[in-house]
Amino acid sequence: MAAKPFFIVSSGRSGTAMLHKVLSGIDGVEMHHEYAVQIIQPLAVRRYLGLADTAETDRVLDDTYGAALRYSEQHCWGDSSNKLSWLIPDLAALFPDARFVHLVRDGRKVTGSYFRKLGAECYDDRSNAILQAFYDDPANTPAPPPEKKYWWPVPRKDAADAQAFRLFDQFERIAWHWAEINRVILDALSKLPEHRKVFVRLEDLRSSPDTLKELLHFLNLGYRDAHFAMFQRPHNVNRPQDTLLSPRERDAFDRIAGTMMTRLGYAERGEYVVNY
Repeated sequence: MAAKPFFIVSSGRSGTAMLHKVLSGIDGVEMHHEYAVQIIQPLAVRRYLGLADTAETDRVLDDTYGAALRYSEQHCWGDSSNKLSWLIPDLAALFPDARFVHLVRDGRKVTGSYFRKLGAECYDDRSNAILQAFYDDPANTPAPPPEKKYWWPVPRKDAADAQAFRLFDQFERIAWHWAEINRVILDALSKLPEHRKVFVRLEDLRSSPDTLKELLHFLNLGYRDAHFAMFQRPHNVNRPQDTLLSPRERDAFDRIAGTMMTRLGYAERGEYVVNY
């Protein structure tokens, strides 16, 4: 019998690696972080942009996730990956018993973390221009290689912000990504029944063991105090430092992502600094 799947979807830089580490230590769980990323990330972006149809998407997902589930030796199989955020309807249809965790973090912290710590692989000018050129004319422009740095979505051609995005700098593109990926997640999960989805903030996982207990209960997994203790120290940190956004960055972020901050309940919260 195939393992039961669950997917942790987010913008990235939101505790996905931390949650992966916690869940990896639970008996009966086979846990991954960005499973088959060089296959899934290009597929996810092409799907979002309308360059991959349902048949291709289902085939690739079955060849990767479907095969992994069939051959897993554990009861549960999970992937914690922002790449899956663009593929929720396809995953939900292909795996009707799959559950989804929408993991969010204050967008100011996400955007700042991507920009300062992963800028070489996230919306840099050259890689973004290559993906944009491919999307503008896929029939005559070769697709980028499957490296992470090339496959970050741009707005769809019919989007209201498609032209404005072309003038964005790297920080603004990352802010757009945080707002748009959460919009896509919220829209996709709104179409699923309540028993298949849960919403959780990283800040609440760090501050309240009850939040983690509820999340593990949703996944039919047991809780131990050691699980909560793991959230007290950040993971997946290549530079153990954190700063507040500059006034210019804060203005740009508010302009691009302020509406989503309100939707996710962060508008009235002050920006915080992570202590390493």
